[in-house]
Amino acid sequence: MLRISKLTDYATVVMATMAAQPNSIHSAVTLANQTQIAQPTVGKILKALTQADLLTSYRGAQGGYRLSRAANEVKLTDIITALEGPLALTECSLSDSSCEHEAHCTQRPHWQSINQAVFNALSTLHLNDLMNTPTTQEPVA
Repeated sequence: MLRISKLTDYATVVMATMAAQPNSIHSAVTLANQTQIAQPTVGKILKALTQADLLTSYRGAQGGYRLSRAANEVKLTDIITALEGPLALTECSLSDSSCEHEAHCTQRPHWQSINQAVFNALSTLHLNDLMNTPTTQEPVA
C-alpha cells in the first residue's frame, strides 16, 4: 500500500487552514487550536514548510507564518516533498538509488515511468484544490 505519512497529511491541513486567510500571520498556537493538531507537531510542520520556502516566518511578538505564495501556486508535490523528500515508489525510482540489483534489473525503467506518472498526477493538484469540498465521484472500474 502506498501511503503518505501522517505528518504530511497534517501539513496539508495546516497549509489549507492558512490559505483560508492568506493575508494573516498565523502562530503555531493558533494553528494548533484551529486544526486540533498538537502544537509540537504543528511546530515541526511549520519548520519543514519554511525550510522548503512554502511559508515565510516573521519574528517578534506579533510574529508567525504566512504562505510564501498563493494557494493556487502551491502544488501538492511541493508539500509532499517538503515533508517526505523526493517522491519514490521504489528504491530504484530515485535517480541516486542504492539498490544492489540495479545493474541487472529489468524493472527499473518501468518503476521510474510509474513513479513519474504518479508525480505528474500529483503535480496537477494544488493547495486550493485541497480547500474545496470534493464532489462525490464514482469509483474507477
